[in-house]
Amino acid sequence: MGSVSDRISGATNSLVGKAKEAIGKETGDVKLAAEGAAQDAKGKIQTAAGKAKAAIGE
Repeated sequence: MGSVSDRISGATNSLVGKAKEAIGKETGDVKLAAEGAAQDAKGKIQTAAGKAKAAIGE
């Protein structure tokens, strides 16, 4: 993946993850909240990878 697509995927995963986590907490669904937190973390890692690739010119 290129830096731009990593950053877009990362932002999307982070946004969806935060939403899932919030919904899970609000409804008492621990599994959904945990899944959302994990997806948010994955998104942050993807975004960071995209930024790193852009910094090195990949």
